[in-house]
Amino acid sequence: MTEVHLIKYKTDTCYIVNNGDKAILVDTSSGEGYETVLAECSKYDLQLILLTHVHFDHAENAARLAKHFNVPVALHEADMELFESFDKQPLKSWGLVGRVVLGMSLKVLRATTVEKPSNIIFVKEGDSLLDYGIDGSIIELPGHTNGSIGLDVEGKHLLVGDALDHWISAATGHLYYDMDALKRSAARIASLGPRTLYYGHGKPTENKFKLLK
Repeated sequence: MTEVHLIKYKTDTCYIVNNGDKAILVDTSSGEGYETVLAECSKYDLQLILLTHVHFDHAENAARLAKHFNVPVALHEADMELFESFDKQPLKSWGLVGRVVLGMSLKVLRATTVEKPSNIIFVKEGDSLLDYGIDGSIIELPGHTNGSIGLDVEGKHLLVGDALDHWISAATGHLYYDMDALKRSAARIASLGPRTLYYGHGKPTENKFKLLK
């Protein structure tokens, strides 16, 4: 039976998805959260690191953890350019929550370069993670970034990265590169029916959230 375990460091949230001892790590937190994430990963036989997208608060520890555990890092090819610069896909925001979050994050986003892991594999819509011990498949959720993805586990758990967020209440992600794509991704999530949603920021909820029209 597959389980999802939350790892939280300040406002960053990443997840261990495990089936017995075998596990994958979804997102890696910012650099200062390294020891926290390392300690949790060390409890399992880590098989893979999956990045929902390449922003520092999700990907900054990817290269270091991949080297430590000798595992590949999976991501969507459309986010590769973000290893060069955040400004390849600059973010905008909607709503008061979005303006506050973007205002607090923008300086760090622009100042932080995420180290590119040496062992990258590309994943896309429908790819299975059974080879890594997890009954889950990739779902493409562009909008926050062009290459944003999620992980659908056993049709019960959906890890959504920043396509949605739960800063105050669950909602369509407040930061976006492509608003139209983000709205389509959020609508797709809503259409999937009963799931537990796991956010890049905030506590898990059922599949009920503020859908931005």
